Amino acid sequence: MKQTDTNSFSNELAISASDLGRVFQTYKKPEGFKASVAGFFNRQYEYKEALKPTTLDIKRGSIVGLVGANGAGKTTLLKLLSGLIHPTSGSARVLGHEPWRRQESYLRRMGILLGQKNQLWWDISPADSFALLGRIYGITPIDVRSRVMELAEKLQCTEQLNIQLRRLSLGERMKMEIIGSLLHRPEILFLDEPTIGLDIVAQNTIREFLMEYARAERPTIILTSHYMDDIAHLADRLLLISRGAIVYDGTVKGFMARADLKQRLKMRFEDPLSSAVTAGKGEYSIEVGATVADIAVNGNEVSAVLKDILGQTRIAELQIEQTNFEDVIHEFLASESRRR
Repeated sequence: MKQTDTNSFSNELAISASDLGRVFQTYKKPEGFKASVAGFFNRQYEYKEALKPTTLDIKRGSIVGLVGANGAGKTTLLKLLSGLIHPTSGSARVLGHEPWRRQESYLRRMGILLGQKNQLWWDISPADSFALLGRIYGITPIDVRSRVMELAEKLQCTEQLNIQLRRLSLGERMKMEIIGSLLHRPEILFLDEPTIGLDIVAQNTIREFLMEYARAERPTIILTSHYMDDIAHLADRLLLISRGAIVYDGTVKGFMARADLKQRLKMRFEDPLSSAVTAGKGEYSIEVGATVADIAVNGNEVSAVLKDILGQTRIAELQIEQTNFEDVIHEFLASESRRR
């Protein structure tokens, strides 16, 4: 990869990766004491390609949604770009830096939040944790307090700043973790499942905050989430990862246009079916005695399927629902899990 200085690189791209990959080596432990002792002298290893060689460019100010099934490689990619782990192949530049070198000049410009891991100290209040983080980042106490109050007011959590972290709810703790990640005004932010396990109110609060923050401060954001509303509302670019490889790189709208979209036909019949009903050359069937039916059909088959059904029975009520983004993604993830 062509080397560039930090300033010239940052004017064009936030991230540039070339054939970036990661293979994990694990020890295969045999069952039983004797086999374990023998295995100590003759170890057998297994290798898993968590991320296949990946080439990727991300512009500054972009919000990228990273979606994939568990084990697909999205967290591995996030950890490589943030510098938490080293690659086994390829190279990457983030804000002009090689992230795994963990240079101070890079760490001051990036922030990371792992939804299932705490960065704040469990036994002290968030306010005390922020004061410590401020000293680590070289921020004056006055600026720390000002920044914390600014973010806490937007996240609606000012009253919890001086309560011991362990005594806060999951949603309140996540808000504090977000403040800690944004305390030093990072230019690039890595968010791994920031709303995992939260109730709908907390999810919406954090989602709206991130939307407002992105508009106001224009950081580059890489976001992974199992809640598709996060991706649909926040991301202007979608990356789908399957078995360690990026299988789609584009917009949410573009993905929906390419997907095999289905529509749901919800029907209530005038009378219970006296015989089974089939439609679409036998692809769809409704059992005898049914009074209602709910079937998903391809968008281009709706009229033909309805014609087949109406030729066999009478429909009292009919509702046609369009497939949404979350349904399409979930179907994609389910199909990938079956393939795995």
